[in-house]
Amino acid sequence: MIFLALFVIPPSIGTFFTKYGLLGLFLNGMLSSFIPIPTELTTAALLASGENEIRIFVALTVGSIIGGFIAYYIGYTGYNLSYRIRKITRIDDQRNQRSYALLAKYGWLIIFISPWIPVGGVVIPIIAGIKKYDLNKFIVAMVLGKTIKAVAIVYFLSLIAVTFFH
Repeated sequence: MIFLALFVIPPSIGTFFTKYGLLGLFLNGMLSSFIPIPTELTTAALLASGENEIRIFVALTVGSIIGGFIAYYIGYTGYNLSYRIRKITRIDDQRNQRSYALLAKYGWLIIFISPWIPVGGVVIPIIAGIKKYDLNKFIVAMVLGKTIKAVAIVYFLSLIAVTFFH
């Protein structure tokens, strides 16, 4: 029960970010890169209120990309975090080596699609940092993944907003 309570998002979170407009969306995008807080609620509210789509896209994209860098940095500098994760999840050395191999083989793809993975996707940039994944590859994959997701979110939510609110 407590586990499920962690994934319930209080309505006040969406209201908080929406209250601050584009700055709120920027912060929402940044925090959602390492804390599972959906940006779709804030984006939809801003679109419904008539905010410019390009400005929404830029705020969401820049915030999400900066958040991705922060998540990578948290993992990269957080040896204690890595140790705690392995201890909590009881990952042995064999499984740890397997995760290195998966990241080496499919890392770019995993990082690219991570913005689309609910809840678990926020840990992938942290894990990439822990595993010291190549920063250049991380930057390309993360920037492309987050940009494409932002385009899709703004585009589809603007279609919905135009259909229902105008």
